[in-house]
Amino acid sequence: MSKRLSLASLAVLLAVVPAGAQQVTKENVPGVTNFAKLETTVACAGATKATAVPDIKKMGFASIINVRVPSEPGAEIDETAASAKAAGIRFFNIPFSGQSPDPAAVDKFLSTITTPGNEPAYISCGSGNRAAMMWMVKRITVDHWDTDKAGQEAAALGLTSPALKQFAIDYAQSHKR
Repeated sequence: MSKRLSLASLAVLLAVVPAGAQQVTKENVPGVTNFAKLETTVACAGATKATAVPDIKKMGFASIINVRVPSEPGAEIDETAASAKAAGIRFFNIPFSGQSPDPAAVDKFLSTITTPGNEPAYISCGSGNRAAMMWMVKRITVDHWDTDKAGQEAAALGLTSPALKQFAIDYAQSHKR
């Protein structure tokens, strides 16, 4: 990625980050697709190879929460779990299908992300879309952000699916804490 594109992307991100939100930055990380980091709290990313886990650990993440379904091509769930164990980073697989979203998976994600010691968390899926949607739900239900603010941050982190955004909103409305 060229510096010009990086600066242009950063300018776009600065324009969409709501007031009071943390800064979202995007980086090129070997073995990771669509890496977007939210300052010190979380990173949402797409496909992540097991070989990238040591670098994720070096970045300071306490856990990896993978929401890919094990049958997805290239999911590498077992390999990533083994790499996480070897690197000394917690690994959780919470399968979540974007085609048939299951609120129980979101329940498990929220329980995992709010467990002390699991943040900062690296959340990944195939493209970053589902990972960012999960974070949006956390922002609304746990952090009590309004939907617009959480949606803007999620978009900066990689949420592109209108259907998943609506699922997040519906879930949050029916699961107020």
